[in-house]
Amino acid sequence: MSKALRELQARKAKQVAALQAINDEAVAESRELSAEEQTAYSAGEAALRGTNQAIVRTTALIAEETQIDRVPEQLVARIAATDLQAEQDPKRGFRSFGEYAQAVRASVKGRIDPRLAAIEAAAPTTYGSEGLGQDGGFAVPPQYSTDIYTLALTEDSLIPLTDRTPISSNSMVFPKDETTPWGTDGVRAYWQAEAAAATQTKPKLGTNTLRLNKLMALVPLTDELLADAPALGAYLTPLMARSIRWKTNEGILFGPGNGQPQGAFAGGAAIVQAKDLGQATKTVTIGNITNMVARLPPGMYNGAIWLVTPDALPALFQLTLGNYPIYLPIGGGVGAVQGGAGVAQNVQGGPIGMLFGRPLFPSQHAAAFSAQGDLLLANLSWYRTIENSDGVQTATSMHLYFDADATAYRVTFRIDGSSKIAAPISQAKGTNTLSPFIQLASR
Repeated sequence: MSKALRELQARKAKQVAALQAINDEAVAESRELSAEEQTAYSAGEAALRGTNQAIVRTTALIAEETQIDRVPEQLVARIAATDLQAEQDPKRGFRSFGEYAQAVRASVKGRIDPRLAAIEAAAPTTYGSEGLGQDGGFAVPPQYSTDIYTLALTEDSLIPLTDRTPISSNSMVFPKDETTPWGTDGVRAYWQAEAAAATQTKPKLGTNTLRLNKLMALVPLTDELLADAPALGAYLTPLMARSIRWKTNEGILFGPGNGQPQGAFAGGAAIVQAKDLGQATKTVTIGNITNMVARLPPGMYNGAIWLVTPDALPALFQLTLGNYPIYLPIGGGVGAVQGGAGVAQNVQGGPIGMLFGRPLFPSQHAAAFSAQGDLLLANLSWYRTIENSDGVQTATSMHLYFDADATAYRVTFRIDGSSKIAAPISQAKGTNTLSPFIQLASR
């Protein structure tokens, strides 16, 4: 007998003896229990019930320990090795995302796949704002979360073009210095006469704090769709990645801040290039293009890209500089455009072609044709982003839409971003301000 069980039984004996003494005294005097005795007796009964329950639990645990002792050491080692192998497998034993989804579906009917048991998500009950949980759900195996994240960064994603920093915390503080060599503050150099006292200067540093914002997609899928595992994997994974890609791109370009990124064209550093004098609506001119290029700071042009609404493409395709087109499609060879605005050279690899030597992306993020922002020029290496180092987080719930015979899939992605500079750059001798982010005004 264990020491704990012996102590419990000794405690029970004392409690029974105390109750017996109270009862015997009343019986000997042929009376009912007094109010004081009844209170003591009730308290003793409650304590005795607690001791009995503890004895039952302890006895059951002793029996379980006995069963464990009978398991061969080889079997224990084999079970441990299997669990470790499953934990190290990023797919947790599932051959595809569709097979995983079908296992989740079957669990609603009580058929719990043993592979799911190791990845059960925590129930929320009591949690802080940073916590993530899913009541009655299962965490998606890491490999499939990675697949969604990878697809979210392909094709037209703007995240890889930014100055990105993965972080494991909730925020990061970046130092910044927005002074220029020709400015009036910050570190400056002076011509110095012989033996004259030096002019002292010091850096003018500030900080830029980015804090992760959460982007979430909640996708209910019917059991009919879940029935076909191959089709489900081909359907759901790209769909969730596409949504993440669209929302993050919109945030990087035009996010308002306050729970979203501060967009490159929504911040104070963005420039609106005015239209040509007397320019008609529904047009794009050579003057628009060259004036936008002239507003980029020196050295930024090689990393810049164009974003344009598809409706403006016919107007761009017709533009020429002298006898040369300023737009050249992919596969058009290597050509040069010469004129007063300088030289633009077509290189292979732009999305649909090259506009004045830089890649041109038709984009649904650009404004309607002739509205402000229908043509954008940006060097996104001057836009800083932070993102959760774990990438996309995914989980499921079988109960959220139980009455609709559907399973819910939740995807979260945490990101923040803002321009590296807070205002346009004043030139040393020129008149126009410069910026990495330029949009054409309405016409």
